Amino acid sequence: MSHDAHLVDPTHVERADMDRYSSLAGLVAKGVAIVSTRWGRYDYATTVTDFLSVSYDPPTMLVSLYGLSRTTEAVEGSGRFAVSVLAAPQRVIAERLGEIGAPLRGLLDLTPHWRREEGAPAIIEDCLVWFECRVADVHPAATHQLVVGEVVAMGRSTTHGESSLVRFRSGYSSA
Repeated sequence: MSHDAHLVDPTHVERADMDRYSSLAGLVAKGVAIVSTRWGRYDYATTVTDFLSVSYDPPTMLVSLYGLSRTTEAVEGSGRFAVSVLAAPQRVIAERLGEIGAPLRGLLDLTPHWRREEGAPAIIEDCLVWFECRVADVHPAATHQLVVGEVVAMGRSTTHGESSLVRFRSGYSSA
């Protein structure tokens, strides 16, 4: 049996450590989702792979958002967000909303979406499953904010079956 170990000093992380961590983390297949919110007159949305179910009682989700992003500021400001877990055929949506520096105006114009009620976060049309959440807590973690949300509504689409879009080795696949 072969073991490949690399020690990291958390008080002095070098570029090689970050690159190695990124490479190793990329070997873990992850679901792909869009986190969205509506704040003021604008929609904010971004592609994420770091989200999880925290609890069933009460239903609670957690998303990890880059701390300096417009979406993070908007989620915290609006106090609510939606997580639309993408189906396998929705790769183009993941790529478009994952672009760095995407313009805020018209962000969702090319992305079919709907809202549960006026002013609610956008839910991506035909996504595999979706969760609308109220922000319950925010925890800083390194360069990110861990946003905990209490689920206030949830649902699914059967348009694309049950095949989920996943991120693996810096690319997209399905599971």
